[in-house]
Amino acid sequence: MATGLDNLKIYKMAEELELKVFNLTKLFPRDEKFRSVDQLRRSSSSVTNNIAESYNKRSLKEKIRILHDIAKSEAEETKRNLAICIKKEFHSDDRIVEDYTELIKAISGYVRFLKNTDQSKKIYRLISL
Repeated sequence: MATGLDNLKIYKMAEELELKVFNLTKLFPRDEKFRSVDQLRRSSSSVTNNIAESYNKRSLKEKIRILHDIAKSEAEETKRNLAICIKKEFHSDDRIVEDYTELIKAISGYVRFLKNTDQSKKIYRLISL
């Protein structure tokens, strides 16, 4: 049975997209191996890795910083690179670009959830005094 990080929706989304990027880039032109392919694989795996890193941070501030400043930025970078690769005719999967938009929105939603949960705890502590 999956627990913790494996149950986190944004992690599952990022992991699934990372695998899609990996498989999609296998079809790219051979001369793009050290350009587009490498960059897309690195940025897509960075999204997944930074979500995992943030998950085990104790500090809410640090958790949010990693998710908002790093994971979302890497997801946006991956999305933009995938979009430009469509224009370069390396692939035609515009759905994956939309999936990255959904992931970015989901990360923002999770950050809001974390902030609201923290705010609720602060209010509860004040009421309990």
